[in-house]
Amino acid sequence: MAKRVCCLYRVSTGKQVDYNGNNEADIPMQRKACHKFALEKGWNIVHEEQEDGVSGHKIRAENRDKIQIIKELARKKQFDILLVFMFDRIGRIADETPFVVEWFVKNGVEVWSTQEGEQRFDNHTDKLLNYIRFWQADGESEKTSVRTKTSLGQIVESGHYKGGGAAYGYDLVKNGRTNKKKHELFDLQVNADEALVVKIIFDKYTREGLGAHTITTWLNDHGYRARTGKKWHSATVRGMLQNLTYTGVLRSGESRSGVILELQIITPEQFEKAREIMNQRSINHRANPVPPMNSKAKSLLAGKVFCGHCGARLLLSTNGRYRKRTDGTVDMTKRLRYVCYGKTRKQTECDGQTGYTMHILDDIVDSIIKDIFAKMKGVSKSEVVNAKYANELELRKARLIMLNADYGKASDNLTLLKSEVVKSIRGESSFSTEMLSDLIREAESECARLEEQCADARRDVKDTENLLRQLSDHFDELISWAELYDSASLEKKKMVVNALINRIEVSRDYKVKIDFNFDFEQFTNGLDIAA
Repeated sequence: MAKRVCCLYRVSTGKQVDYNGNNEADIPMQRKACHKFALEKGWNIVHEEQEDGVSGHKIRAENRDKIQIIKELARKKQFDILLVFMFDRIGRIADETPFVVEWFVKNGVEVWSTQEGEQRFDNHTDKLLNYIRFWQADGESEKTSVRTKTSLGQIVESGHYKGGGAAYGYDLVKNGRTNKKKHELFDLQVNADEALVVKIIFDKYTREGLGAHTITTWLNDHGYRARTGKKWHSATVRGMLQNLTYTGVLRSGESRSGVILELQIITPEQFEKAREIMNQRSINHRANPVPPMNSKAKSLLAGKVFCGHCGARLLLSTNGRYRKRTDGTVDMTKRLRYVCYGKTRKQTECDGQTGYTMHILDDIVDSIIKDIFAKMKGVSKSEVVNAKYANELELRKARLIMLNADYGKASDNLTLLKSEVVKSIRGESSFSTEMLSDLIREAESECARLEEQCADARRDVKDTENLLRQLSDHFDELISWAELYDSASLEKKKMVVNALINRIEVSRDYKVKIDFNFDFEQFTNGLDIAA
């Protein structure tokens, strides 16, 4: 009886259309080769599975549906041979794929490749060679990934566009260059009409305090349309606010070009301001947007005040007060008050005051802000910023240096163990094949652990450096506000208050608790502010 064959075909991308000499082939070619091989052997193909766009290097077998289907068929004894074009179609993960192949063999399935023959496990040498094969395939995947990233990074660093569609605000123009496949390459060029819209979006976001949704509505209401001719969507606007290309800097992964002035639509300072605002508006930050909205209400704190008893928002209310003068005339004076919405609407059981006179509460908060600014003007930037965080930065840098050294040692140890593989095959090593395999897995695990810790440490250093830079910028901004606050108009004072304060809670007898924005708290710590 002819042996029953299950074939597995896989490509890691949708662009692999021919065999390129690096163990990659498209699905039709793999199928043709497997059918021809089975016919020559007199085997009968009873089942086929294919994986399109599945990386055998990044995705583990337990997360690959087709591998699990084939395993289930093997358990049910529904085929005798697993046939692939090359063994790396099964996978390229050094610490997993060899054992997947061994699993099939242990469950009575022969594993064959049209190019490499049968994978057997008759002795320790077979096991070691199996491990070496997939270790090499794993390495080739890593090399391919590194080559691709390096190539794209070098293109970007040289000031050229890496490819793909042009972002809104730019056109693709032919640059006279071709790639290795003789395909014509393109560079970016600013589209003047679209660049105007990009500037409008950033200006409204950073200078007028509008959010992405409001900007989208404004663009659509004023007749602006996206490149497709359709109305704008807030997700598109939000993505544009995060696109570094508008500063004239191209990027690919971690690689960056220098500033290309002819591509710059937005200044780096305005881009950083937009990113700062977006961070503060995210659900992970409790700070309110900066810059603040310019409310039309004739009060300093509109939209910021909440009841300290029930937590409901206090709304600004206007009512008339009737008073008869001694000369017989009537005085109808308008009275402005912050009124507890929860209590007046009977939505909460509030034991606080119904309302608070607007000018009294405004004056209390105004006095607190003036006190803060007066204290801030009495200290230097180095006292407030550097003294608090510079030492933490040095500690994080020291930890990164230590982890890098540990990783270097672990990497050297792994290299040394791998060099023993050939010696073990020749019988010249003091390590048994089983011990060597275990040691290599342990060393790879240790390298992966340290590499992850190094990545975390690098992020910590970068985050602290960014924090220092942002605090320095914010300090300068706060000092400039401090200089103008005393003589500022009500409208300007409202914008400053909205930038500094997230929430104000007021309780009976005008007891005030102020919740400052996160960035502002960096400066108020230690200034002995009673709020």
